[in-house]
Amino acid sequence: MSDPDRRIWLDGALVPWGDAQVHVLSHSMARGSLVFDYMSVHETSRGTAIFRLSDHVARFVHSCEMVGLPLEQGTETLEAACKAAVRANPGARVVKLNAFLPSIEVDVVPADDHVAVAAAAYDPWADVTARKAVPPPRPPKTVRIWLEKERRQRRPDIMHPHAKVAANYASPMVAKWRARQRGYDEVLLVDEQGMLAEGPTTNFFLVDGDGTIRTPPEQSVLLGVTRRSILAIAEADGRKVIEERVSPDSLWVASEAFLTGTSAGVWPIASVDDRPVGRECPGPVSTSLGARFRQITAGEDPDFADWLDLVDDAPAAD
Repeated sequence: MSDPDRRIWLDGALVPWGDAQVHVLSHSMARGSLVFDYMSVHETSRGTAIFRLSDHVARFVHSCEMVGLPLEQGTETLEAACKAAVRANPGARVVKLNAFLPSIEVDVVPADDHVAVAAAAYDPWADVTARKAVPPPRPPKTVRIWLEKERRQRRPDIMHPHAKVAANYASPMVAKWRARQRGYDEVLLVDEQGMLAEGPTTNFFLVDGDGTIRTPPEQSVLLGVTRRSILAIAEADGRKVIEERVSPDSLWVASEAFLTGTSAGVWPIASVDDRPVGRECPGPVSTSLGARFRQITAGEDPDFADWLDLVDDAPAAD
């Protein structure tokens, strides 16, 4: 679809893509108060579906509560909005749900606390990336990582990592930008104690030599929906999983490591600071988990069929 044909659900109405705008002096633009969530769309034998829609919307609502944005819409309306956006935009591969303060404000605390909500369904490559003058290359199948050493991220005493608020991504953006300038694909962030945390938009997993999967504890990282999915898949496959703090030194004795995320899926880590991780990449654990995850999102695994929310024949959003 072309831009004129795309529609964005905005405060209860589907509006043309180009009309979904906000003033440059709006509070969320100036203060970073926009809250968002990002979910994938898949074509299955049963129809078009959004992956774990209710979980994404629940996380979105929780983020708004943590930031203090007074949402006017309930979860049913938000879920219906996402489905309406997908139906209005054939070929969409993702849905981005935004809550923001559109009013022009001079104070850090807005006088007008109306929260606008937008649900945009689109193809990140065809609708956005490919239209740039210099589009970035597609992500590689395995990732070369730079371990962040200068900035300790994820401070729950400032803004909890569970909150998907725009301001939480400024420091990771700087870290990833520097990693890209050094020639790496991604950056791995550390927490305030210097322990491994996550990527800017991904969660981190490590596999020990005995096949045990380890990942940083939930309280210190983003509540990744894909992370939660991989934990459930690993459990269903009979794999041992431990949620605990992971030291950077663990990377050099691991058999493999990988990242997970809505866009990344299961993304095997080839090296960190140019040092290989494990003997082969992708390793057998990330290969197996990634394959089953793709089967689930394609609607080919009956054990996890309830993770896919069909968008057809759904009631229209208010």
